[in-house]
Amino acid sequence: MTTVHGISVDVRTPDGAADAYLAYPDDGAVHPGVLVIQDGFGLRPSLRSLADRIAAHGYTVLLPNAYYRHGQAPVIELPDFIDPAQRPEILRQVFPMIRELTPELLRSDVGAYLEWLAASPRVAAGKVGLTGYCMGARLVVWAAAMFPDRVAAVAGFHGGPLVTDAPDSPHLIVGNITAELYFAHAGEDHHMTVEHISRFDEALAAAGVRHRTEVYEGVQHGYTQSDTAAYDPGAAERHYRELFALFDRTLRGRQGASVHRAAEHQIRRDMPER
Repeated sequence: MTTVHGISVDVRTPDGAADAYLAYPDDGAVHPGVLVIQDGFGLRPSLRSLADRIAAHGYTVLLPNAYYRHGQAPVIELPDFIDPAQRPEILRQVFPMIRELTPELLRSDVGAYLEWLAASPRVAAGKVGLTGYCMGARLVVWAAAMFPDRVAAVAGFHGGPLVTDAPDSPHLIVGNITAELYFAHAGEDHHMTVEHISRFDEALAAAGVRHRTEVYEGVQHGYTQSDTAAYDPGAAERHYRELFALFDRTLRGRQGASVHRAAEHQIRRDMPER
């Protein structure tokens, strides 16, 4: 049984301090670093549990509050179960904050997060892995293009929009990426249509980016998020299998991949580390 230690930390950025959740195996060893970029609803208990699950597999995981400029998480009041169809005001609250996360701000923030991970005594030397959900999947593409020398692997789940008419559309900047990518789109997702997925794949192939994309048929945008109406347990477990396979292969190699296959883990969450 892997014991996971979870603590709150502050990450200094050019614009202040981003509150974040840090999860790592409580074994006294260093582990490869992973940066998790949230979905649109923000840092909350279900995402901390997701970070714990990744940490239990043998990684030191940093999960920042992307909306820290608006205050510490939770930035908005969220119900225990999120159904946007029943609570449309939630989307009205988060959309302005999502739109504020421009490439310029993202470069500033992700640069600070990567520096923090590099300086942490709990993180092994070397490149890190990124995984993003919903809006986070779009942001990790930008981040991988901005910091190609720092990122070894990128995963995105039910992400969007990845193909737009804007000059900074994610599919237009993939030529800078050196990491290996895995993207899993939701079959029932208007954010990423069949045409969008095809154009994203074509851009990755044209740029020579090592990648694999899949469509999880029959599931909705948000299928990994256990506190939402879109959650699909089977697809969520598939996402973990693919994510761990990617990280095991790129961050520590196949030899160490079997060390952290534990299906169970214990969580310890302590007072903030500032």
